[in-house]
Amino acid sequence: MSSSEEFRRYSRQILFAEIGAEGQRRLSQARVALVGCGALGSAQANALARAGVGFLRIIDRDFVEESNLQRQVLFDEADAQEALPKAVAAERKLARINSSIRVEGVVADLVPQNAEALLGDCELILDGTDNFETRGLVNDVAVKLAKPWVYGGVVASSGVLMPIVPGQTACFDCLLEGAGATGAEETCDTVGVINPAVNWVAALQVSEALRLLLGKWKFEQARMHRGDLWRNHFQSSPVPKPRPDCRTCGAREFRYLSGEAQPQITLCGRNSVQIHERGRRLDLAQLRERLAAHGTVRGNPFLLRLWVSPYELTVFADGRAIIGGTKDPAVARSLYARYIGS
Repeated sequence: MSSSEEFRRYSRQILFAEIGAEGQRRLSQARVALVGCGALGSAQANALARAGVGFLRIIDRDFVEESNLQRQVLFDEADAQEALPKAVAAERKLARINSSIRVEGVVADLVPQNAEALLGDCELILDGTDNFETRGLVNDVAVKLAKPWVYGGVVASSGVLMPIVPGQTACFDCLLEGAGATGAEETCDTVGVINPAVNWVAALQVSEALRLLLGKWKFEQARMHRGDLWRNHFQSSPVPKPRPDCRTCGAREFRYLSGEAQPQITLCGRNSVQIHERGRRLDLAQLRERLAAHGTVRGNPFLLRLWVSPYELTVFADGRAIIGGTKDPAVARSLYARYIGS
């Protein structure tokens, strides 16, 4: 993109004194990883693409469903009807929004085996996840590689976010050990979520991201934000410093990266369990023929869906599966073994 084209596209952003022409050039060279492309991640990706951030890697293990459309701004009914992986749908949509940037959609679960490779070549990580285990893994990589990341979470009408800059701020483990993070008991599955709360948190996360990418971020000005948009309750507090006794940023014990703290994950937003299979590739065409004898099967190049009442199995080419209709890992593993193989 020429300088004149760049100015026309980003003129209102360039006119903002804190960015300017030099800041816009810096954004065009920036590399950001987004972990999760659900409610928060899709809003973050949309804003960063429109802002002209040069490279976005979107990592998501899930696919688009109709119930996502209420709050996940990048997706439409066609994406849900095709059950497209969110990373694929996001990459396609963002390419139409801004063809001058590079978007890489990665259909995968972030796990210890791939986390450093997927996050290590980006200068900033944004949290769009729905569980504390994946955030723990992101935190391990961020602390180990000295990468800043922006934590965020939403449930019902409430949200929380905080920038985490290794060496300057508390890390995510510091927050958990210090009881600085809440919301572990309630989930979208139990109390729902409204999109204004999602957009509020995502907007603040992107603001933090822009400050970090532009070198404008200062510890003295950084804040941890909490808010309930339905009740109009908002709280802002200084970002805490690292805890000297923290196992992660203090002792540098990376429990999630080592695989010591990766339990079975129950997904937020529906009655389901994800099965992790390491290093197993599936031939979806062959599998589809075999599963057709057991129930209704639909699919696309990225996944297959099998309905065997009262369960729904969604199987990805990398061997992962989401088993709907149960929250019991034992039941999910049994169904996986029965229909996919052990």
